[in-house]
Amino acid sequence: MYPDILTTPGTLFLALLGGILPATFWLWFWLKEDRLHPEPRGLLIMSFLAGMLATALAFPIEKFIAGHPVGGTLMLLSLWSVVEETLKFAAIYLVALRTKYFDEPIDAVIYLVTIALGFAALENALFIWNPLGQGDALATITLGNFRFVGATLLHVAASGLIGVSLALTFYKRRWVRMVIALIALCGASILHTWFNFSIISSKGDFLYGVFVGLWIFIIGILLLCEKIKRMAPRSHVEHPHTGIIITIPPKTISP
Repeated sequence: MYPDILTTPGTLFLALLGGILPATFWLWFWLKEDRLHPEPRGLLIMSFLAGMLATALAFPIEKFIAGHPVGGTLMLLSLWSVVEETLKFAAIYLVALRTKYFDEPIDAVIYLVTIALGFAALENALFIWNPLGQGDALATITLGNFRFVGATLLHVAASGLIGVSLALTFYKRRWVRMVIALIALCGASILHTWFNFSIISSKGDFLYGVFVGLWIFIIGILLLCEKIKRMAPRSHVEHPHTGIIITIPPKTISP
């Protein structure tokens, strides 16, 4: 769900700055969840950029769907949500979840949240582009704050749900993780649809109630992260991509 775009170099720079800076703040906040065994900065940057690329891919797909309606507003929002959540998950799977650095449960949350913030950064930039280009400072600030609080949290919550699901099943067999990942992807799409449909159908009347519900969901994810970090380590783990059983050196196992 993207607006029309007005293109000037100055507007482009300010829009990207307005989209990326808030996402960077959220990323800093979430990376503290993995401060004991931080992920490689290069891989985190790649994951963030992959999220922005996923936004660029989602734009023409969602535009095509909007031009070929197959149902009402709810169906349209559902299809858009499936597109966005699927692209985010596919991108992070290709970029990070198949690497050797995905070696402990909390990593799943970190990588999924990182790509979600990359996605939100470019999406937010696209949304504030028009009012910024038209010189409407008030609309830019208002929309920017709304995106910072609402839409960014939505992407974090939806991808965080998938990340937590992968983390809690990190030591399960590969087929179990695949099934859980698919279920979590469906759940993320439903959450995404619920948020957008609630905002649109209520015309803003239940805006604060929706935000409160989203914040409660985020708090739940943070509490689960604490549980995930306390999960007993295993000396042997089935590699997430190949299914091969690998041995983790003792020095990498958290006490």
